[in-house]
Amino acid sequence: MKRLLSYVKQSKWYFIFALFAMLIGIALDMINPHLLKIVIDEVIIKGKTSLLASVLLSLFGITLGRTVLGYAKEYLFDYGGQKVVAHLRADLFAHLQSLSFDFFDRTNTGELMSRMKDDVDNIWGAMAYVIMLSIENLVYFVIASLILFSLNWKLSLLALVIMPLIAWIAVHLEKEIAEVCDRISDQGAKINTTAQENLAGVRLVKAFGREQHECEKFFRQNQENYEYKVKRALIWGKHFPRIEFLTNLAVVLVTVGGGLLVINEEITIGTLVAFSNYLWMLIWPMRMSGWLINDLAECKASVGKIEKLFTEQPTIKEPENPIIPQKFNGHLVFKNVSFIHNGKVILEDINLEAKPGATIAIMGMTGAGKSSLVNLIARYYDCSSGSIFLDGVNITQLPLKLLRSQVSVVMQDTFLFSATIEENVKFGWEEVTTPQVKSALEKAALDQFIAELPQGLATIIGERGIGLSGGQKQRLAIARALVKKGAILILDDATSNLDMETEYQIQKALETKGGLTKFIIAHRISAVKNADEILIIEDGKIVERGTHQQLLAMEKRYYATYRDQFQGISDLEVKAIAHQ
Repeated sequence: MKRLLSYVKQSKWYFIFALFAMLIGIALDMINPHLLKIVIDEVIIKGKTSLLASVLLSLFGITLGRTVLGYAKEYLFDYGGQKVVAHLRADLFAHLQSLSFDFFDRTNTGELMSRMKDDVDNIWGAMAYVIMLSIENLVYFVIASLILFSLNWKLSLLALVIMPLIAWIAVHLEKEIAEVCDRISDQGAKINTTAQENLAGVRLVKAFGREQHECEKFFRQNQENYEYKVKRALIWGKHFPRIEFLTNLAVVLVTVGGGLLVINEEITIGTLVAFSNYLWMLIWPMRMSGWLINDLAECKASVGKIEKLFTEQPTIKEPENPIIPQKFNGHLVFKNVSFIHNGKVILEDINLEAKPGATIAIMGMTGAGKSSLVNLIARYYDCSSGSIFLDGVNITQLPLKLLRSQVSVVMQDTFLFSATIEENVKFGWEEVTTPQVKSALEKAALDQFIAELPQGLATIIGERGIGLSGGQKQRLAIARALVKKGAILILDDATSNLDMETEYQIQKALETKGGLTKFIIAHRISAVKNADEILIIEDGKIVERGTHQQLLAMEKRYYATYRDQFQGISDLEVKAIAHQ
């Protein structure tokens, strides 16, 4: 809540002027019943018709003033609320961008979308309307109560004796409905997650004919959401009629009691009419209390969910005393590096050295720890023990932005934005020129394909690269990495969808990138055989290392992989190839 108040302070003048307009409007509204009293007691009963024109003119002026002030109040509260949620949403998005990979490993995208959209919208509704109406109703209640006592204390006590009962019901309503609203918020996040996953993977769903299964899964989530909202409606239905009954009872008591006082000539008819009008200024706030409590409970739940996200802190910390080298050569050293994630040992006692311009290839079974090893280089995760040095500096002493600016990466899961081809390539380095984009596409063996497109580089690709083949998406991701001016290039299984000829072209292009230290994760011998060093990882450990020929000569794991990929070749032929 403190965070929300800080945003309100930034836009305080909108709310101050809105409150000022509200208070003047309420003050004008308080005059109306008094003018009605004058009309009845003075004009109608006593026949002072000379007062009628001035009273009617006053009523018209009050109506006009309340119209202008009402517009100002609504506009300023709404505008101020929009400013608050704009700052909140921007800061929340920036905070999410600052969080580390491990947070996104355990958090669903649908849940984050729900927090960014639904929960922030709930807060906007509260800032623009609910809080405004709550303050307005409170002011009406207090001022009207004072005026009622000034008119007749007996009728006032008769009317206000009901109010503690209404307040007691309102408190119970808030307690019951707050819990349900919290569950509705959680369930809304689950529905968003289910829908987001299904729509993102709709082609897979259709390919396997699982539409019915996905519909049933969504229907279950939707049914649960429906049941929570029905429960909220039942709570509302249980308490609101009681509030309605008690407020109407107050009207009945005042009408009967006031009628008796008029008969006994203790008050005038005008006073009773004015009293009844002021009484409605108490009744409407009490009737609206249920609705306001419902919306405030939703807002409270949303604030709690969003605040929980703000309490998340990045596990990858910036160095307190950063070292900023003037130049990077790409000399990377792993010393006794181990990595434990979620209590499981992923990497153990890794030692390696990649000199500037060297190519390090990494092979191994799925889950062996290959991607985890290269993810440590740019500090997507931090190693649990040991150290990694870049040009002699421990990477934990380098500013994150500077370190990551030196690492170009093609991830295992190729992600492209729904934008033009040129914009996707420039994502790697915004200052890159169009000729450099074309050069990168040529190195990625994608230039001919782009040339055949009617709009060329301006062609917009679909969400996540829909419309491109797997190989084309990988080549576009490679081009994106190549335009970035960094000292290290990481290709995480980046050529798995490419044919042998295209893979060969890209390898030749990479060889021209002198001084660029390269880490290549691959399963095909053809992708790694020219590397300066090949690492075979098994269960998080380096079990074999050497050049292509050295590993073949060992006749162990790498040799077995080579035999599997070149079936039909005899041992003598393999050894002959190894010495070529």
